[in-house]
Amino acid sequence: MTQSTRRLLAALAAVLTLVAGAAFAQTELRMTWYDDGSESEVMSELVERFEAENPDIDVVIDVVPYSSGILESLPLQLASGQGPDVARVTDLGGLQEYFLDLRPYLDDPGYWDANFGPFHDWMRPDGSDAIPGFMTQLTVTGPYVNATLFEQAGVEMPGEGATWEDWAAATNEVADATGVFAMAMDRTGHRLAGPAISMGAQYFDENGDPVVTDDGFRRMAELMVDWHADGTMIPDVWIGSQGSYVAGNEQFVNGQVALYMSGSWQIGQFTELIGDAFDWKAVPNPCGPSGACTGMPGGAALVGIADTDHPEEVARLMDFLAQEEQLAEFYGRTLFIPGHLGLAEGGVDFDADLPATQDALSQFAAEVPKLADAAYALQGYQYNRVVFDATRDRLTQVFVGELTLDQAIERMQRDIDEQIADAQ
Repeated sequence: MTQSTRRLLAALAAVLTLVAGAAFAQTELRMTWYDDGSESEVMSELVERFEAENPDIDVVIDVVPYSSGILESLPLQLASGQGPDVARVTDLGGLQEYFLDLRPYLDDPGYWDANFGPFHDWMRPDGSDAIPGFMTQLTVTGPYVNATLFEQAGVEMPGEGATWEDWAAATNEVADATGVFAMAMDRTGHRLAGPAISMGAQYFDENGDPVVTDDGFRRMAELMVDWHADGTMIPDVWIGSQGSYVAGNEQFVNGQVALYMSGSWQIGQFTELIGDAFDWKAVPNPCGPSGACTGMPGGAALVGIADTDHPEEVARLMDFLAQEEQLAEFYGRTLFIPGHLGLAEGGVDFDADLPATQDALSQFAAEVPKLADAAYALQGYQYNRVVFDATRDRLTQVFVGELTLDQAIERMQRDIDEQIADAQ
């Protein structure tokens, strides 16, 4: 065989390889994803298995920051028809108009109804039987504490039934003794809502319209104002970051705060980043004068996007990922509370040896039965993002001296009313 013949055969082989590849990879799906910890690694492995079983589909996972990518950019992309084929979202009610109904493309929609049915009501219009997606995690908000700081300070930790004021007093003792800040809370109206409901906030009037003018909401708002004024709350999170969602996880991981109000989705990250560097634990949600000791339910869902050019391929991908085998591995490795009813009932084998991790998972699971009705109602409300953003932004203006609390509450309510009217 001459050299020219060998070159010709090599070129022909390369062409055939490209042709064969094209034949098995005719459809590309783009998935927009964000990480609370490192769950994109697990999702990538599951997607690779799907691609091996479905060689005609390529899935590209675009991992974006939660705040700028999911909360800010994705809604604009969806509104302009430039969104991905699949996305992981947390604004389940506010973005529901953009979700694909998978039901016509599924071989067994009954499986989805049986295992995800209650959560579909969070992401579809009232009365609809659409199947938009599945929960990648069910979450509950609640506080974490740095137990090592309490021990170093010689301060006894408040127990079950303690109030937010009790925790503020105890963590301020810790702060005085150790030189850290007493508390941090993620900068979002969602994290504020659980404590506010415990204080008596109803969030809805007798007509079902959202309100933030009652005494319960004001009690919690006043505490937040006081805590930022006297240095109880670390300023970096709410005051230092106007205009967007900000988490306080970095400050907690770095041992800068004694108590951090966030939620169950942080367990995996704390397991990885803190480990046993110091003693950390999840504690029960503090109580308020309403008698409630509640956090907020919530979670993230993976949904198909209605503007996709490939609804059948999206449904094949979603159906593969939603099966019990895949989700058991996903929840177990990411340390997320299952959003699959069958797995929630049967249990998940969590990949966690650290006692703090196991204790935190148990603590947040124990919070679920204590969630107030108002918390479920607010989480399921289509325009809850409007409420969360208005309370966050106007309250921040009080912290920095731009508004009084009376002015802020008045403008919160006006923002909510106007934005919902515009959206309807």
